[in-house]
Amino acid sequence: MKHYGIQILWLVAAQIIVSSFAVQAERYIPSPPVYPAPMGGMIDGEWNDAYTKARAFVANLTLLEKVNITSGTGWQMGPCVGNTGSIPRLGFPSLCLQDSPTGIRYTDLNTVFPAGLATGATFNKDLMYLRAKAMAQENKAKGINVLLGPCMGPIGRAPEGGRNWEAFGSDPYLQGVAAYQSVIGIQEEGVIATSKHFIANEQEHFRQHQEWVAQGFTNLSEPYSSNVDERALREIYAWPFADAIRAGTASVMCSYNQVNQSQACQNSYLMNGILKDELGFQGFVMSDWNGQRSGVASVLAGLDMSMPGDGLGWADGIPYLGSNLTIAVLNGSVPIWRLDDMATRVMAAYFKVGQDPKTYPVPNFSSFTLATHGPIYPGTTESPSGKVNYHVNARGDLSREIVRAVAQESIVLVKNTKNALPLSGITKLGLFGSAAGPSPLGPNGCPERGCANGTIGIGWGSGTSNFPYIMSAVEAMGIEAINRGMTFEYVLDDYDLTTAETLAATIDTAIVFISADSGEGFMVVEGNHGDRNDLYAFHSGDDLVAAVAAQNENTIVVIESVGAIDMESWIENGNVTAVLYAITGGQDVGFAINDVLFGNISPSGKLPFTIAKHRKDYPVDVMYKVEQPVPQLNFTEEIFIDYRHFDKYKIKPRYEFGYGLSYTTFNISTISVTTATGAATDEAPALPPPYSAVVITNETLPHAKSAVYPADIPRYPKYVYPYITKSTAHSIKYDRSSYPYPKGYSEEQPTLPSIVGGGSGGNPALWEVLAVVEVTVANTGSVLGAEVVQLYIAYPEVKGVEFPVKTLRGFEKVSVAPGQSATVSLNLLRRDLSYYDVARRNWLLPRGRYTVLIGNSSRNITEAGSFSF
Repeated sequence: MKHYGIQILWLVAAQIIVSSFAVQAERYIPSPPVYPAPMGGMIDGEWNDAYTKARAFVANLTLLEKVNITSGTGWQMGPCVGNTGSIPRLGFPSLCLQDSPTGIRYTDLNTVFPAGLATGATFNKDLMYLRAKAMAQENKAKGINVLLGPCMGPIGRAPEGGRNWEAFGSDPYLQGVAAYQSVIGIQEEGVIATSKHFIANEQEHFRQHQEWVAQGFTNLSEPYSSNVDERALREIYAWPFADAIRAGTASVMCSYNQVNQSQACQNSYLMNGILKDELGFQGFVMSDWNGQRSGVASVLAGLDMSMPGDGLGWADGIPYLGSNLTIAVLNGSVPIWRLDDMATRVMAAYFKVGQDPKTYPVPNFSSFTLATHGPIYPGTTESPSGKVNYHVNARGDLSREIVRAVAQESIVLVKNTKNALPLSGITKLGLFGSAAGPSPLGPNGCPERGCANGTIGIGWGSGTSNFPYIMSAVEAMGIEAINRGMTFEYVLDDYDLTTAETLAATIDTAIVFISADSGEGFMVVEGNHGDRNDLYAFHSGDDLVAAVAAQNENTIVVIESVGAIDMESWIENGNVTAVLYAITGGQDVGFAINDVLFGNISPSGKLPFTIAKHRKDYPVDVMYKVEQPVPQLNFTEEIFIDYRHFDKYKIKPRYEFGYGLSYTTFNISTISVTTATGAATDEAPALPPPYSAVVITNETLPHAKSAVYPADIPRYPKYVYPYITKSTAHSIKYDRSSYPYPKGYSEEQPTLPSIVGGGSGGNPALWEVLAVVEVTVANTGSVLGAEVVQLYIAYPEVKGVEFPVKTLRGFEKVSVAPGQSATVSLNLLRRDLSYYDVARRNWLLPRGRYTVLIGNSSRNITEAGSFSF
């Protein structure tokens, strides 16, 4: 171990040393050790066939080949943002992992879909599924094996959070439904879905050390620690991941931040304890890009794949896995069964979605150039060159249909007075604000969409893709207005208030476009380091609204935003007659705005977050300053985020979660509640079935000399190989007794899962239907429209347990013609009606009377019922 001993010691340091900055509240205990990593395939069910194939495949692999499929080759060392090693002997290709959850990052001839937050705003399960299906079709056409989405974290704890727009909204139930539908849609097309970011990654500031030191925060020594209590960890942050795992997600990405004083990607409690045991996850866990902060410690804690393969720095050629994983197995610090399990989990995911190296497309693009020819491995100075882009048009009929449908149904009408909308009887129309028009630099003029000039279709960062076009409102509405015989003028300068006032005084209707943008923390846009600095509109948007409204009595405001904004300076102005929210609507956002404004469709979107009257009304804020070298984010609000917080403290929001108007009217009535026969006889769910027998693929270690670099392969600088040098091979000694294993380390596989585990998504009993709620929805207006029936639960009292006033536990969107009605049926599962009891470490069903609250927003409850257990 002489060659490797020092490196091993520092690789495990973060796992065995608790930060010197103590957690400030007793309920935030440092993550306890949970070992060993549960082996995949011990849960009987829909993964059985995939594991049979995976074990047979891995049994034929050499040590180096197993390392190759669990290690990235390094940043820019292949066509995709992440590339594993290949197995040429078996004709098995390098796996291609690619951003993003809104479309294919860095390519051309692809669709930019509405972002997750817009998808959540539709409250339409079918569109959630079809959007993911269309996205997967495009990924497969480009030869991508692993789609890095859906995104269910952040959940939107802080309203300014930079990546809130990538996920589905500020409620775990909504996020969970969207995650479930997305995973199904992606994997039905044969593409591996990646559920991310696990977990509690709720702000961009200080998520990584080097990234933020480079931005001037030099007193930062480690990423922030999200300190979360056990109940909130499960009921809020892990909830949507359970749904994704229930749907069969084949991979999960661990996040950059620490959780309860341990790096997420080497936190054995999170990966071994919660993800693989409690939630029964059967796929593989990958690191976020350079989110891994150790080698052996991360592997023992449950990490299965390192991405992109580098170490602490981008393209530094010093991997945590790769050759170091080879050494760790040969010297005994990583047991061979753990490497076999890593490789088997990767291959089980591959077979689970039905990929086949003989038929599945290979990557036909380069993430690092749009030129047809270029370097094969652009991250090294000695790369061969060749054809790297085949410019495959991945867009199909489903993409074209769904991208517009999601954009349309995501638009939320929050105010409509004086019959301002839909637009009719108007001869002179004027548009105001840069967000109404195209960016002066073009759709992709700003790298990673890192600017806020013009129409906002998505935020910025790795969750973006290249627009084939982006339709602005000026372009879409101009055509419509001309066809309707209107005059059509506009002022796109946000700051030229004099010209705006002059035009506003001469037209019938003024539509003011304002915006707010955010993104990933590696970019700074208009002074915003990923997270928004505040909740005000960009470019002094409030001043533009005020100036126009002072001159025009029919001023309509369109908000293109990544989340909630402060609109208090003008929302009660009598001249502001209508307000539309267009949430990160993708490439067709201008078409969708036009369709709603002119009444081509009736708006049906609902707010997937709460809009407060004052910033202080929200429970938490982003931590913007480094007050100690390891920032401590104490989640003191516990389970009371978003509308739960507003309800608890009786705070009146400007517009509540789930709110949205229509051009027609609906009546929700005739509620009935039926409990399942013989349901809920016990407070705790039935015990899960035991694990099946452990299957050991291979316990034989090869001689170290078999891992030496072959003489007949090229050796590109910074490329991550599994091979070792001759001198290293000579120095390796198998000696497990010398390795400083973490406290609590064990290799004895359990025969029983956790009492909350035992199935994909958790204890199978948690997914039993305990009650069914039915309501009737009638369209009492004059136009076709869609309403979202929302079901909230109020829990019985439990001594010592605090529940939200109400909790979303069901929704269904239904389209109804004028004068017609429809019946909506909503199932309530045991999990929906339970809470996580920290003392008993189990989901418990309260005894007593449950109240069922039905309405079309979290504050507009029109029907109520009850049942008891």
